[in-house]
Amino acid sequence: MEPIRLAVNGRTDVGRVREANEDSIRCHTDPDHPFAYVIVADGMGGYSGGATASKIAADTLQHHLDSQLDSAFFSCTPEQQQAALHTSLANAIHAANREILNAKSAHPQLAQMGTTLVLAVIWHDFLIVAHLGDSRAYLWNHYGLQRLTRDHSVVQEMIDSGQLTPEQAQESNIRNHITRALGVSDHVEPIINSWKLTENALLLLCSDGLTEYLDDRAIEQVLASHRPALDCVCRFVDDANRLGGRDNISAGVLEFTNRAEARAENLPDAITLRPKKEDITVRREQR
Repeated sequence: MEPIRLAVNGRTDVGRVREANEDSIRCHTDPDHPFAYVIVADGMGGYSGGATASKIAADTLQHHLDSQLDSAFFSCTPEQQQAALHTSLANAIHAANREILNAKSAHPQLAQMGTTLVLAVIWHDFLIVAHLGDSRAYLWNHYGLQRLTRDHSVVQEMIDSGQLTPEQAQESNIRNHITRALGVSDHVEPIINSWKLTENALLLLCSDGLTEYLDDRAIEQVLASHRPALDCVCRFVDDANRLGGRDNISAGVLEFTNRAEARAENLPDAITLRPKKEDITVRREQR
């Protein structure tokens, strides 16, 4: 029996104020191999434009990932497969950017459209996360909640420079001004990081329609306590709507279970996140 078990669930909702949903979400688990992904794109540029841009991004990434597991991929070593995933992901993001730019050229009424993007892919115990904009990826474990992405936004730059506290940024009237997105220019710079997962994990990917209302502490509380874990997506959407629902809300959860490691360590709810040298630093203090 394959020791790795992957399960995903996702939900997107128009919210309580917007007339249309400009978010797109895609979730997939392979029936025969330990391969899964979640994609969240938050469109911008008007109702039609935002929805079009996010759909193009999600569809393009989905197409590339669905064709990943071919004979050439299976013939590679595990290290080569990881490198191939990284390259494929980068190529897919650039392809999505081109598709959006081409659509803007063909339809001038969509000239202002673009989209954020965050996606997570797991192959066996290898996790890779890519993002542009302020849609986020989180990982929850017995150490607590770890944010795996840093927003590409004006307020994040102000936080980094000490001009704002995170609490002040949450109330800022420019908190939705992003500095990177798909479909804005020919040159696109996604951030792509990877880790090795050794034990059980919950990953959350979401648009800012969720994080506008739920801070990291509230997100952690839901991931730590709400079961079944995959139903967290419904809880997140319901909570954001209850608190105002001014924006579209999207949430995807990917559940990683390493049966062999959990049995060996007798830690059914624990996971270790081991960053490579080039990866972002993650918090590892035990609670």
